[in-house]
Amino acid sequence: MSRVNMIRQRASLPLLLMDLVSVRYASGFAFTDGAVLIGPDKTWLITDSRYAEAAGQAVSDMDILITGSGRTLNDILKELAAENGFTQLLAEGDRLSHDGWAALEKALGVSLFPAGSLLSDLRACKDEEEIASILAAQAIAEKALDAVLGLLRPGMTEQEAAAELVYHMYKYGSEANAFDPIVVSGPRTSMPHGVPGERVIQAGEFVTIDFGAVYHGYCSDMTRTVAIGSATEEMRRVYDTVLQAQLAGIAAARPGATGREIDAAARDLISAAGYGPCFGHSFGHSLGLEIHESPNASPSNSRPMPEGAVISAEPGIYIPGQFGVRIEDMLWLRDGSARNLTSASKELIVL
Repeated sequence: MSRVNMIRQRASLPLLLMDLVSVRYASGFAFTDGAVLIGPDKTWLITDSRYAEAAGQAVSDMDILITGSGRTLNDILKELAAENGFTQLLAEGDRLSHDGWAALEKALGVSLFPAGSLLSDLRACKDEEEIASILAAQAIAEKALDAVLGLLRPGMTEQEAAAELVYHMYKYGSEANAFDPIVVSGPRTSMPHGVPGERVIQAGEFVTIDFGAVYHGYCSDMTRTVAIGSATEEMRRVYDTVLQAQLAGIAAARPGATGREIDAAARDLISAAGYGPCFGHSFGHSLGLEIHESPNASPSNSRPMPEGAVISAEPGIYIPGQFGVRIEDMLWLRDGSARNLTSASKELIVL
């Protein structure tokens, strides 16, 4: 079944999509200006002349309408609503500001109602085509990581290592960075979202590398923590604790398990090892067309994970002023278990 038909089956009213990620999900076409209107038996894609030819080649099951010559997006939407008798539309309340919502109702002459979780629930369940894109993005990321590990050495700055990572991801086929990569070293590895800086990487310390590639719009996400030259007994103990916690979380991950249960499997192990206060974030988050989607494997999520969800598996231990360790894979929850989409080794690498 096409995505438009899946959306149509769940929508109680005609649905207006203006968020560009949602538009891409519904149409398969990426552009920077436009909308999709899904009616009971017809769908329209509205964009401007920059994308007219490409849209015609990429989209076959929607009528394509072009803005321009004084005819705006709102003008076209208002015409479509009037011509088809649409007096009420669903719209993405979580993607429009209050002012934008009110202005849109006034411009179109219709009443808007929130679509709720309709799109996020559908996007949470990845199909084989989406998984193929995520796997391709992950393969690019892992190839880039291998290249950077061959270059990483004492004397290189965090920024230089991050630049090499970005270069190699683009070289191997990434469309973009899934997010700004994190490359931090030494005591800065205790900052989960540290920003690469001018600090010089030194022997005898950890380097944490958190990054992702993009392929056909879909993101990958992975983290590896490596040691430069050598690792102390404490560094190895913390690394092994994080690895065992990640494996425990992965073993608990499956469709039907709650995010809280998955998180607890990893968190309890870290707490038992005496590092509970050093793990502040959740076990994982969903990802796909965006790097952070829903649902999450977090202590606050008591909802069962849906069949087909993709979540990260990224516990960590962060000891302020000393060092931190995070190990991250991606999991596809299906058929009663979790398929790991990440192939890179998780054994401690000492370069």
